[in-house]
Amino acid sequence: MILFVFEGEKQEPSIFNTIKHLFFPDNNQYMICSYGNNIYNLYRWMHETEEPEDIITILKKKLIADKNNQLKEIPRRSDFSQVYLFFDYDCHHNEDQRVSNNQIQEMLQFFKDESSDYGKLFINYPMVESIRYVKDKLPDNDYYKYTSPINLGKKFKKIADNDSYYKNFDFLIFKREPNNVSNDKIEDIRKNWGFLQQMNVQKANFICSGSNTVPEKDEEIAQDKIFKYQLQNYIEPKKEVAILNSFPLFLYEYTGKLQVQNKPKFT
Repeated sequence: MILFVFEGEKQEPSIFNTIKHLFFPDNNQYMICSYGNNIYNLYRWMHETEEPEDIITILKKKLIADKNNQLKEIPRRSDFSQVYLFFDYDCHHNEDQRVSNNQIQEMLQFFKDESSDYGKLFINYPMVESIRYVKDKLPDNDYYKYTSPINLGKKFKKIADNDSYYKNFDFLIFKREPNNVSNDKIEDIRKNWGFLQQMNVQKANFICSGSNTVPEKDEEIAQDKIFKYQLQNYIEPKKEVAILNSFPLFLYEYTGKLQVQNKPKFT
């Protein structure tokens, strides 16, 4: 069984359920749960004990009051073959930005392997709404240029509403069960995910290497490496982040391939 842990309760599960239907033809069982708080809160929970506990123990303690928490029925970390976590950067939750960045760096070292006690962490910059921050009909070949001030907080959602070519999430998620969606609509969403995947993979490589191309190796756009260069090239010198979404990066890593290949105008 594979566990997916999301910061939010609405958008992330909807996004995951769509990509699961489109791109996961295997027979793996999947469980999802929403943490319901930010990554810095998770950091504090991790450090309540001298040695950080495994992610399942942490989640069960944190979510014990949640009647819908499926993890109550899962006694051990060993019941999951892999664990993936998806959280937003959103450093406005801490007053001291340096503290926020140090915590992110530490957690990216803990949450580095989906098969470990802690699982693997993916980060959205600045938040999950980055998935729809495109200013042109897909593929948006200028996507690699887009940045956002780090102190916007939830205001980024409004900016995404104003700036995006797409005014809602309908271009990338199923609003109904897939059985009730037309084949044409399913294929449109599949194609859009392919474009989003390639755009984010190339942008991750641009952040790390300055080249808006698909990297030769997955390790070149590892999560800790992306944060290192976000910090070095954007956060510290410019007080901004390069807008980037982790779901297409996860999809690229999990499936081992691009779903749609589009030659960009800019490299």
